[in-house]
Amino acid sequence: MSFFTAEDETFRLEVRRFIQTALPLEMRERNHRAYHPTRDDVVLWTKALQQKGWSVPSWPIEYGGPGWTVRQRHIFEEECFLGGAPELSPQGNSLVGPVIYTFGNQEQKTRFLPGIISADQLWAQGFSEPNSGSDLASLRTRADRDGDHYVVNGQKTWTSEGHFSDWLFLLVRTRQDGKPQAGISFLLVDMKTPGITVRPIISIDEGHSLNEVFLEDVRVPVENLVGEENQGWTYAKVLLGEERSFSAMVPRCKMEFERLRRNASFSRTSRGRLIDDPHFAKRLSALEIELLAHETTTWRVLAEEESGHAGAMPTSSIIKIKGTELLQQIELLSVEALGLDAMPVYPEEEYREALPATMPGPVHAVGVTSEMFYRRAATIYGGTNEIQRNLIAGTLLKG
Repeated sequence: MSFFTAEDETFRLEVRRFIQTALPLEMRERNHRAYHPTRDDVVLWTKALQQKGWSVPSWPIEYGGPGWTVRQRHIFEEECFLGGAPELSPQGNSLVGPVIYTFGNQEQKTRFLPGIISADQLWAQGFSEPNSGSDLASLRTRADRDGDHYVVNGQKTWTSEGHFSDWLFLLVRTRQDGKPQAGISFLLVDMKTPGITVRPIISIDEGHSLNEVFLEDVRVPVENLVGEENQGWTYAKVLLGEERSFSAMVPRCKMEFERLRRNASFSRTSRGRLIDDPHFAKRLSALEIELLAHETTTWRVLAEEESGHAGAMPTSSIIKIKGTELLQQIELLSVEALGLDAMPVYPEEEYREALPATMPGPVHAVGVTSEMFYRRAATIYGGTNEIQRNLIAGTLLKG
């Protein structure tokens, strides 16, 4: 039985045709090779979607979104991944945008939401610190009130896209006494403000998407405080729930699984194609079953949340754990399927524009190993899976 109606499938065809016509071929090929998207990629694709009214797919109509159902959002995200489109900036689209339109004042909505919709303003997330990751309430970056400004000092790390973002949304400590969660505030910071230093972190895949951000006497207008002072933890919990639901990664898993199946048909053994090997086919089928079950669970969870019938289960943690671990299993098997072709390094910058005539391996091997390396962090970012298991246990076993 399909979860999708005939109207849903008509919508799927509309999305697929739009991607085929609006997405440049070279961008599609780069994304299929798992390159980190550039600012130009994100801006170009977001503006193309804006023309259709699709650039903020999860937002309600009153704030510029299309007002889609859960099924439509699922279809859109899946078709974008399978079609090779770059990810829409999650920091603006899925994280800070909903916080602003839910908890921000009217001036903040008017000032910031249009720039997210058009990608004229790209955002970075300033939550994690060198000693505050999953235990986010222990953060030490502080903001001291000085008249009409906060003076911010501290350090953030693992700041995705911080090197090409225009704005940074920060969790900062505005009160030192009491419970740690009770003294945190949510600030919006212009990245051009004096005192901000961005230092690149080159990840194990040799790509650059991560950064350290240092803040030294950074003056932030009080008008950039979202909601009430010392209530930032409340807003962050809403945001982190969105982040973990996003980390279910169903569309990414499906894209990587299709690449795995395709590459297994290219790879050869002494007995023929790898995909025809009974042992490998068994492992491939087991992963596909796991993926179908995870997709079904994720869809059901999101549908329950949209209808207002979500239960007390810590579902965002559950689907985050399953999605990230399943993604890693798929990518490990993808590397194994390539055999010796998985060993050469394919530096991102060297292969970004055009593949050279002489390569150390076949075209279909480009990006497989580097993506496997990069996604080793999937079980860490968004709250480590170990912490998610603690949250699940605490919810189910309390009392």
